[in-house]
This record gives sequence, structure tokens and C-alpha cells, in this order.
Amino acid sequence: MDDYRVIADELAAEIAAGRLRPGDRLPPLRRFARDRRIAGSTAARVYRELGRRGLTLGEVGRGTFVRTAAPSAEPALAEPGDARIDLELNFPVLPEHPALLGRSLEHLLRPDALADALRPVGAAGTPAARQAAAAHLARAGWAPDPRRLLFAGNGRQALAAAIASLVPAGERLGVESLTYPVVKGIAARLGVTLVPLAMDEHGLTAEALRTAAPLRAVYLQPALHNPLGITMPERRREELAAVLGELGIHAVEDAIYGFLREDLPPLAALAPERTVVVDSLSKRLAPGLSLGFLTVPAALTQDVATALRSGTWTASGFALDAATRWMADGTAAAIEEDKRRDAAARQRIVAERLAGFRLRADPHAYHCWWELPEPWRADTFVAAAARRGIAVTPSGAFAVGAGHTPNAVRLALASPPLDALAEALGVLGELAHGSPEDAGPE
Repeated sequence: MDDYRVIADELAAEIAAGRLRPGDRLPPLRRFARDRRIAGSTAARVYRELGRRGLTLGEVGRGTFVRTAAPSAEPALAEPGDARIDLELNFPVLPEHPALLGRSLEHLLRPDALADALRPVGAAGTPAARQAAAAHLARAGWAPDPRRLLFAGNGRQALAAAIASLVPAGERLGVESLTYPVVKGIAARLGVTLVPLAMDEHGLTAEALRTAAPLRAVYLQPALHNPLGITMPERRREELAAVLGELGIHAVEDAIYGFLREDLPPLAALAPERTVVVDSLSKRLAPGLSLGFLTVPAALTQDVATALRSGTWTASGFALDAATRWMADGTAAAIEEDKRRDAAARQRIVAERLAGFRLRADPHAYHCWWELPEPWRADTFVAAAARRGIAVTPSGAFAVGAGHTPNAVRLALASPPLDALAEALGVLGELAHGSPEDAGPE
């Protein structure tokens, strides 16, 4: 498995979110390898990958630094070393949204409002934030209890807090056999053992969850699964809710993309006392807007709040104040509606440009899963795509355990302009119709 790409993805997300800032120096390779508990050769591949993506620069005798200028916002199809089309990371930001968000922040320019926003807040946020978030996160007849809402600095921190509160170090967390790569990193840092659970065309199976016991908890993505893009039907959710009660375990439900399917309630609607729902603003509004949400059963509220505080994962007052205004005045709802239309338009482009290939995707998702034709292998295809200036993610980045990894890639659709996306998918389709030998040397 290409673990170095998983680590590179994590660092790329840190750069995108602003936690690694332009000009920041990365640790020396030896220290980075020691801190991550990886081989020196793997660390070197991570740094090379970041450089290939245009995110870092190496300076002889000084080290590796985050670039002071990001790559072009409108990349063209190019040879290696030039700008690229990013189908690897999902950064859904539409051109008109920054101005819309900015108008709602005018109140924070007043000294009294800014002074309030700069004060620290606890894991429970503020009464106004809880009420606004409860109303905004509601969908398909389900709404969280405002008293059960907690706030984290971002979605990853919310996930970490949920897992830390449910699964002690050394214990077992069930995950789908193909899962969000960040969960693997969180589990490693917490000393949690991941147990891959079998999936079918509808997602995680109830029987896989039952036969994998004993588990302390399970992490799953019922809606718009990343990377597969599938959404569980109601019957499957009912089965899983029943097994959670039967086994007496909790689920951590990742609802980060759930806003794209307003018609479907979360698993928590069927198992409210067995499910911690994790959500965030990063996909809903913009990747640089950091705020995580947790909807927590009453019996777990104190444990999750303690995990947030001990991990220093609580939200900032400024982010909480801004998000409360966006949710309360309709700005967030308007942006999310735009993104639902945008995601559907991008899926239509996929269906047109990759017609005839084996694709899996919810038609509302910002990503899709492409099972490559023979004789292509995932890593070979990723390398051939990169030589054409297009970045995609191989299946190995999402695999848990040592089982068979499918010959597939995930296409993240949100970042390029629509015309660039269409052109890139056309190039990938032509590439897949050929053979690795036709694509040129590695």
C-alpha cells in the first residue's frame, strides 16, 4: 500500500486549511520519520510527493518549506513540473461564495463584537451556536438536540475526539474495508487497532459488523461514502442500527458529505443513543473554514467533551461566532444549495466523459470510484495520469488491512473549473482505453 501518499494527503490538507502556513519549515527528514514511525525512505517519498504537487520547495542546506505562493488556481493540462488538474483533493469553493461569506462577517468588525469573538469557548460552544447548528444540521425529519451538540476546531478533530472517547488505546475499532484515510492516521496516533469490515454494493454489511465482535465501536459513512460514493438504503441502515443495539456498541457516523443528500436522515435517526454524528464546515462552506460538530448521545456527552478539552480540540470563539451568523442568516444554506447543484453537474460530466467504464457514485456526490479496465493497475494508472498533469488517488490509499486492494482510483471532482474537469476526464478516458505500454515509461 502507498502509505506515503496517505501521509502526503494529510500534510496537503494541513496546508490547505492554513495550519501549515506559507514559509513554514517542515521537520528534517530523519525527525519526521522518527515522529511518524515510518522508514526514512518513506519520509523522503512523502516530501518528494509534496514537491511534485507544488506545495513545498526544498532549499539545499536549509530544508523543505511550504510554498509562499500556491500553484495556479486555474491549472492547465501539462507535463510534469507544470500546473496540474487536481482530482485528488476535494476543495469545493464556487467563485461567488467568498463575497457572500464576507458580507455576513461585517458585524465582527465592530470592536465590541470582535472582543467577544476572541474570547475562548468551551466544548459546548454558546447557546446561540447550539441552536443555530441544531437547526442547520437537521435533515429529512431528523434534528439534533441542541443540548447534545459539541464543537471542535475542525472535522478531523471531531473525529479524533469521538474515537478517543469510545475506544481506549489497544482496543479495536471497526471500519469499512475501504475508508477515509485520515481515520487510519488518527487510529495510529491514539494506539487504536483498526478492524476492516466487509462491504457490498450498499456499503457495510450488518453481518460483517456482527461477526467482527468484540469491537469497542465502529466508524462508518452511510451517506456518500468516501471513496466509493455510495449511499446506504434505508433497509441497510435499519439492519445496522439493530446490530448496534444487539452488540451494545456505538457508531461514529461521518456525515461530512451528508449535506449533499438532504432527503436522507443519518443513521442517528434510527439509533440516537448509539451514534455519534460528526460533521464540519469544510465541505459545506469552504476548506479554510474550520469548525467541527459532534451530535452526542446523552450518556457520552461528558466523555466526548473531556476528549475535546484534553486534546485541545475545542473550537475558537471567532470561528464559532462566524459560523453561527452564517447558519442563522441563511448564508450557509444558500451556499450548500449551490453546491448540491454543482456536484450534480459534475457527476453529469463524469457520466458523459467516462461512459462505458465501471463507475460507482451517488449522483449527488463530489467524488466517484472508477474500477479500471484490464490491464491497468491503480498505481500504474496514477503515474500515467500524473505525466499528463492530472492527479488522482489510488485505491490503496483507502484500504485497511492486508487484503486484496481493487484496481481502482477515486476521482475528486470539486476542485477544477467545470471546463477543466471535462477536459481532464476526457484525457483519462482516452488513457484508460489504451494500455500501460502506450502510456509511456514510468
